[in-house]
Amino acid sequence: MAGVIAQHRLQPSWDPGLTIAHLSLPHLLSRGLSAAVLDVDRTLLPGRDVTLPEPVLVWLTDAKRRLKLHLFSNNPSHARIAAVADQLGVSFTCGARKPRRGALRRVIDELDLPPERIAMIGDRLFTDVWCGNRLGLYTVLVQPISQNGQPCRHDRVQRLERRLAAWMGAPTA
Repeated sequence: MAGVIAQHRLQPSWDPGLTIAHLSLPHLLSRGLSAAVLDVDRTLLPGRDVTLPEPVLVWLTDAKRRLKLHLFSNNPSHARIAAVADQLGVSFTCGARKPRRGALRRVIDELDLPPERIAMIGDRLFTDVWCGNRLGLYTVLVQPISQNGQPCRHDRVQRLERRLAAWMGAPTA
């Protein structure tokens, strides 16, 4: 198609450089979004806990009033992801196998929305962003979170993923 620039599979739609606790809901809503599919580990929770940090819980409670939410994790522990989802009263998928599309297709069908009205929010380029981009979702790359809701200072994985993505031709922020 002439005049249309395709988004690189590893380029998020939005890369605000913030944790989810500081993400702008008005920005998401201004894009016409009606739902958010949320990664769990390192996006909502810093470690192996199941108790959401207070700043994240506040953000999610506000988001739930405005958007349909669905937790979407590669973590295979049904009990752990269910415990997080129960705190919010939202649906969830564990063992999602991102960046594979099958589980995300089922979530999109359950949300009963076109992909462009759904955000995929996560901290990993090679799982969250890639999976969301493959199905046309609005992808948001957030900083991995620490217990106090601030960015994790010791995260090396996202830095490595950013370098690899740039090497593979993804535009850098």
